[in-house]
Amino acid sequence: MAAAKGNALGKLTELRQRIFFVIGALVVFRLGSFIPVPGVNPEAMTSLVNGNGLMDMFNMFSGGALARFSVFALGVIPYISASIVFQMMGSVIPSLQGLRKEGEAGKRKMTMYTRYATVGLAAFQSFGIAVALQNQVAAGGAPVVYTPGFGFIMSSVVGLTAGTMFLMWLGEQMTERGIGNGISLLIFAGIVAGLPGAVVHTLGMAGNGELSLIKLLMVLGLVLLTTAFVVFMERAQRRITVNYARRSGGQKAYMNQSSSLPLKINMSGVIPPIFASSLLMFPATAISWFSTGQQSRWLQDLTQSLSPGNPLYEIVFSVLVIVFAFFYTAIVFNADETADNLKRSGALIPGIRPGRATSSYIDSVMTRLTGVGALYLVLVCLVPSFMQQSWHVPFYFGGTSLLIVVVVVMDFTAQVQAHLVSHQYESLLKKANLRRS
Repeated sequence: MAAAKGNALGKLTELRQRIFFVIGALVVFRLGSFIPVPGVNPEAMTSLVNGNGLMDMFNMFSGGALARFSVFALGVIPYISASIVFQMMGSVIPSLQGLRKEGEAGKRKMTMYTRYATVGLAAFQSFGIAVALQNQVAAGGAPVVYTPGFGFIMSSVVGLTAGTMFLMWLGEQMTERGIGNGISLLIFAGIVAGLPGAVVHTLGMAGNGELSLIKLLMVLGLVLLTTAFVVFMERAQRRITVNYARRSGGQKAYMNQSSSLPLKINMSGVIPPIFASSLLMFPATAISWFSTGQQSRWLQDLTQSLSPGNPLYEIVFSVLVIVFAFFYTAIVFNADETADNLKRSGALIPGIRPGRATSSYIDSVMTRLTGVGALYLVLVCLVPSFMQQSWHVPFYFGGTSLLIVVVVVMDFTAQVQAHLVSHQYESLLKKANLRRS
């Protein structure tokens, strides 16, 4: 009894170590977001970022690192973009398709290619940001960069690229040695880092009379309703009934058994909103930085149209979310492979013939579910923004960020529970073995 109890405590010690490792990694992330890249005027940089819709969104994802122009200013967005691009290319390019079928060796090669692409993308983005910042002037007339030139550009490229690669490594270590997906936890930490200041600011507005009690309650109600809706939709499933045929072996006969094939409504997770935001963020930000002359007036108008809250941005964002939801679901779920697995295990869907007919049926069900899931993502991402723009409510969490926070918390909680359940099963099995002996 004492040995079994000590073993259970040892298992819980492992869980605590994993949780403490995640907490320590997040502390390192927050400390690194305050290490600035040399040569930038911090006050001018902060005033440049504040008030710009796209810059505010990117600054929120990086935990305020962009406003401080720290080495973590790019965050993990380059790594996420490279990962999604290679996942999509893996379903189109034959050579990458072959790597996906090679198992662990192919996975390591895909990871290596993704890291190389992350370096290139981070270097390209940091170079564009450094060049653009040299021409920027804050509202008070102060230059953003103290000494523009080749030295500032090189230090920015090296610092920002190294910061992104360090975060990529840190996220991988969190996934391997901690609990949950490390990259998602880093994005979660960046978003949540600004929550205390936003709450204090909102309460201050309510205390000064700038925000009425009704609007304050509207903000609270919107957060609660959106959170509950996200939890409901993320757990929602369509269960397809599956029957196993009668089988006999020796003196035993197995009667017909019924089971179910669960299909999630939103199988793509938060990938479509993240990728859509990143695609819209960088081109529009680059245009806003480089379109400073009168001859580029049309570029400035396009930048304004691609800012959050404008109709063009909402339309393009919605289309991208729907497209990426279908595309990413097609990558992670293969109806033909599922139908083959059912056929090999002797299972069939009532009223559907095995093989191609089963594959077509599952694909049609998954297409309808993905359509509902894509509309759910668009609704969650845009409704808070509409409320913020129409009613002028200081809603810090946009729909995309709130969706990310809720989904990451749900995933982290589920993995902690899975660890606890696995420890309980192991202790029960060991107790049973002790009793038999």
